[in-house]
Amino acid sequence: MEAKLFPGDDWTRVDPREAGMDPAGLARADAWIEEVIGDRPYRLVVARGGAIVHERYRGIAPDERLAIASAAKSLFSSMLGIAIAEGRIPSADAPVVDYFPEMMDVPEGRGPKAGRYAYPKDRAITFRQLISNTSGYMKPGEEPGTVFNYQTYGMNVLCHAIARAYGCYDIANPVARPGFGELVQEKIGAPIGARLGNAYTNFKLHPEARLEVFGYYAGIQVSGPDMARLGWLWCNRGRWGDVQVVPEAWMVEAVGVNPDVRAHCHEDLWRYGYGFWTNQEGMLFDGWGIIPREAFAALGAGGHAVIVVPPEELVIALAPGPYQIAGRATPELVRLVLRAITES
Repeated sequence: MEAKLFPGDDWTRVDPREAGMDPAGLARADAWIEEVIGDRPYRLVVARGGAIVHERYRGIAPDERLAIASAAKSLFSSMLGIAIAEGRIPSADAPVVDYFPEMMDVPEGRGPKAGRYAYPKDRAITFRQLISNTSGYMKPGEEPGTVFNYQTYGMNVLCHAIARAYGCYDIANPVARPGFGELVQEKIGAPIGARLGNAYTNFKLHPEARLEVFGYYAGIQVSGPDMARLGWLWCNRGRWGDVQVVPEAWMVEAVGVNPDVRAHCHEDLWRYGYGFWTNQEGMLFDGWGIIPREAFAALGAGGHAVIVVPPEELVIALAPGPYQIAGRATPELVRLVLRAITES
């Protein structure tokens, strides 16, 4: 395989054989997708060594940017690592309330539903707990750091707190620009040549819900090739060429099993880090031995997935896809693509 590349304005595209991959094997991956996805639109981009070796688009233009659902949480993680490195937040263990005190101003009856509001225990929540979905925010009986509970509201609070640290979130005008999405574009998208869009979204809740506190999910919108750019950035531990975009130490920690998950949860849940799903313990892909333990993924509902396999310098971007279950990352697709690698 040729030396590692980093895309400029556009990707280098090479014949799969030049990247040590079998076109017939990739065709089998295509056939599998066609069989399971039916007549729905999808996009698939496979990159290896910094070049695109295979891509397919049905009903979606290559440059069309779509919201990637919870796969954006991996970008939230990357942004947290940057904020810490830039001194906007002192550490991942800093209390979030120091940066976004409004998170506690959600009394009973103003939360998302009955029994869900800010409890005194929530004052202790840290940035690390929010990004690892172990915060227990507005969850009765869930002490911070003790329970893994996949939660959008906690991630919203995380994003608002980071944005506040940069002076770009106004609770009186949550949709004011610039906001968190523009921050992600400035700090991550621009350095790697990606064009990341964004649009706030909310669940439909009762009229008294304090959405300006725990709502306004920063829905990041990405094209297929730019999803692969993000995967290639993460594959290289946050480095893009000569620039360390995301701190390397943060990336290494983020794609391993979160210590609180390991300490307090059943081993079946040992597949989540800091905004990334991880195969460190072989749990992400149903224990299939063909998929390296170093693999990790950004995943979102609707089958949005950026799957990264660092030992093979491989990125697979699929969105939308055939699976709805977060954490499984279309293992059959990963298996088929890996089997297309012809190098020993």
